[in-house]
Amino acid sequence: MTGQPTFRDRDLERTALDRLLEGVRVGEGRVLVIRGEAGVGKSALLDYLTERASDCRVAHAAGSEYEAELAYAGLHQLCASMLELRERLPAPQREALETAFGLAVNPPPDRFVVGLALLGLLSEVAEKQPLVCVVDDAQWLDETSAQALAFVARRLLAEAVGLVFAVREPSEARELRGLPELMVGGLGDDDARALLAAALPGRLDERVRDRLVAESRGNPLALLEVPRGFTPAELAGGFGLPDVTPLPNLIEQSFRRRLEPLPTETRRLLLTAAAEPVGDAALVWRAAERLGVGLGAAGPAEAVGLVEIGVRVRFRHPLARSAAYRAAHLHERREVHRALADATDAELDPDRRAWHRACAAEGPDEAVASELERSADRARARGGVAAAAAFLQRATELTPDPARRGARALAAAHAKLDAGAADAAADLLATAELGPLDDLQSARRERLRGRIAFARLRGNDAPPLLLGAARLLEPLDAAQARDAYLEAIGAAVFAGRLGSGGVEEVAMAARAAPPPAAQPARASDLLLDGLVTRFTDGYAAAVPGLQRALRAFREDDDPRWLALACRVAPELWDDQAYDELTARQVRLARDAEADAITQATGSAPLLYTALVIAGWRGDEARASKLIEASAQDAHARGEGRAIALTGYTTAVLYNGLGRYDAALDAARRACEHDDLGLLGSSLIELIEAAARSGEPEIAADALAQLSERTQSTGTDWARGVEARSRALLSEGEATEPLYREAIDRLERTRISVHLARAQLLYGEWLRRENRRVDAREHLRAAHDLFSSFGTEAFAERARRELQATGETARKRTEETRGVLTPQEAQIAR
Repeated sequence: MTGQPTFRDRDLERTALDRLLEGVRVGEGRVLVIRGEAGVGKSALLDYLTERASDCRVAHAAGSEYEAELAYAGLHQLCASMLELRERLPAPQREALETAFGLAVNPPPDRFVVGLALLGLLSEVAEKQPLVCVVDDAQWLDETSAQALAFVARRLLAEAVGLVFAVREPSEARELRGLPELMVGGLGDDDARALLAAALPGRLDERVRDRLVAESRGNPLALLEVPRGFTPAELAGGFGLPDVTPLPNLIEQSFRRRLEPLPTETRRLLLTAAAEPVGDAALVWRAAERLGVGLGAAGPAEAVGLVEIGVRVRFRHPLARSAAYRAAHLHERREVHRALADATDAELDPDRRAWHRACAAEGPDEAVASELERSADRARARGGVAAAAAFLQRATELTPDPARRGARALAAAHAKLDAGAADAAADLLATAELGPLDDLQSARRERLRGRIAFARLRGNDAPPLLLGAARLLEPLDAAQARDAYLEAIGAAVFAGRLGSGGVEEVAMAARAAPPPAAQPARASDLLLDGLVTRFTDGYAAAVPGLQRALRAFREDDDPRWLALACRVAPELWDDQAYDELTARQVRLARDAEADAITQATGSAPLLYTALVIAGWRGDEARASKLIEASAQDAHARGEGRAIALTGYTTAVLYNGLGRYDAALDAARRACEHDDLGLLGSSLIELIEAAARSGEPEIAADALAQLSERTQSTGTDWARGVEARSRALLSEGEATEPLYREAIDRLERTRISVHLARAQLLYGEWLRRENRRVDAREHLRAAHDLFSSFGTEAFAERARRELQATGETARKRTEETRGVLTPQEAQIAR
């Protein structure tokens, strides 16, 4: 916008942007997320960046709350002018990008591949000229675009690419958390008064001025906009100033006041521009023509600085757009959306046209609902699950026929759950129940009810619901029945000791599952059969089948069962499969951390990782708080597996601290139930705690249980921890060969923390045998490994043992935390 006051009090922010540009110009990838409340000056800083980047190629995009459900809409804004370079990308990436943008019809693209394609595309552009990507209102980006951009932002290294996002706070957008940030606050009082004086020349009552400065909290847009619309007399005495209200409301009210005196045609043009979120001026004018609005209507709005209309439409601020839209009556909005739908090319942009038609609908309309359903199919094909859910939800609302409305509500509920919106899925499920459903739809409804229950609580209410759904599906759809049985077993695994009938009962019922329809069997089919055997015929009988399932999962891209497969891998002591599958799970989850997912989706809290890390680190205060909170929450929700995990974590914590009696109590609690993927690890802790607490019989019984598992699989991980555990209970000449076997086997695995544990135990034994020189070698190796892992309690235990041999190891402190040992330096390299 022209004629605005210049920057005040933004030296630090401009310096940060200048440094970002300096890095990009020398070929360094840079990222910055600018955060601040509405009107604080984020967009002005982006304008400053754009002006300073005159020697760079600059690409723009802006999120819109009216377009947040359209898959890859933001990405298309940013990259539309770059797509001619997609031919340089590897074929899988090119195809994923073309599918995401609707340029080709292929299976839905993996979001990881789309992210790689975007990274490759931006890198290709930057080969010719440094590239700066500017994304305003990133809190309103559609989910798929936000995830792809966050993926790229975390992987920029030596590319001459800068990514700068502006996010309005407070914001629920989580994808950009953890990236470099620049918080933009209000102006200081002196600069705020100066800006207010520039906006309101002439004498201003001092008390009114102080109130405006105080209520604006230094927000530049508020200082410029809130006083507008008041007469000099009102400002002189303050009689027209509004009561204290939230700042965005104050600013929007100011924009509304500026709209009121404008001509009717101008307000209608602004409403049309506000309802068209992309800012396509040609489309706005085509719609305006259908509404009888002439070209002269823009003049009054541009004269008062509300909007600029050139090649694109640009409002002074998103709150100005909000004001233009919300100030209109409902019938006026519908009329504008109808004109926009008519002006939108049905071939080039069918989804946006469908959305405008939906916004224009005054009641149920099957034609519009069918169009939205087709848009949902296209969104799903591009990988836009959230967009598909939004289209289907609106299609449900517009469907006149009860039977068809029930079917669409069921489809919408499935899509909402897949998008992580369990509460919205439950609401749509209630809608589906109002309409007549056939037998298959009714069975799918019951399965969805169980899935929603599991997503919300992961407790003991989900297994019976899923089991009942599986039985209903058996005569109707074999593949869906098998999937429901597998979901029921997975839910029962989480319910654990708090489940009503236990996972064994669910597995026994799942024996009735129909045989796999597809040949060769899907990875999930193999997993189901293996788990049924595991919980009905025992561990040893299940090993061959579960090993086949893991081999299949290492070649399978279906993410639905990945979490369950990740729990089977440690159950079989298969470190290679565990490494590959967990790496894939990390890749899928990289764009949003567990806490962010939990808060965004309303799912049950997932404290597993934080809990286990706290136990291994040996931070008793933090770990104890997490353990207590997790145990209470698990009991409340009926998630027995989490109780086992708290026992295991407590045992690790106290074994590390050398408090073996406490570790023994915790490990015994953890081993009371056969929790998938946890019992073997808990037995290891129980053996060490019992051996060190003078309870050899308890340790021997635990070793017998452990050996049944380790002998059945025979992997180096399994045999290594067995040899280490057996050495703890051995005496005389038999002991040393067992420790050496343990170290030899564990050195060949990826589970380095167990190697460090073997080195520690062997070093402790050697010291007690008065072989101090030999002990130092293994204790030093253990200390260095534990220190590099951050497992501080075990590192301290190794340090004390080293000290007892006559060698001093450096104790890690806050001052020395950043200084690496030689081995740590090697690991870092």
